[in-house]
Amino acid sequence: MMSDTDLIAGLLNEPPVEDVPVLDPRPPSRDLPALMRKIPVTLTLEVGEARLSLHDLAQLRSDSVVELDTLAGAPLVIKVNGTAIGHAEVVVSGDSHALRVLDIDGLDLSSLG
Repeated sequence: MMSDTDLIAGLLNEPPVEDVPVLDPRPPSRDLPALMRKIPVTLTLEVGEARLSLHDLAQLRSDSVVELDTLAGAPLVIKVNGTAIGHAEVVVSGDSHALRVLDIDGLDLSSLG
C-alpha cells in the first residue's frame, strides 16, 4: 500500500520525500580572513579637486589650467574604493609613476593577516 507522501509525490512527479537528500542548514566553515584577502579593491591617489561652473567647464581647452584646492608639494590622499585611508607622494618607478606611502589612517586589516 502506498503512503500519502508517496501518492502525492507520484502525482507531482517528484521523488518521495524520503529520497530527497537533507541539506545541512549550517553554512560551510570558511576562513573568512583568507577569503577577504582575495577581494579586489581599487587604490587611487587624489591630487585635489576644483569647483567650477558648467559654463567654465565648457570653456576648457587643451591648454587650460584649473587650480586645485591642494598646495603644490602637499601629500596626496590615498583612497580605497573611494574612502580615504592615508597620504602619499608621487614617485617614479622605472618608466611608471608610483606612490610612496607617507601615512595610513583608518585602515585596520590586521585581522586579515
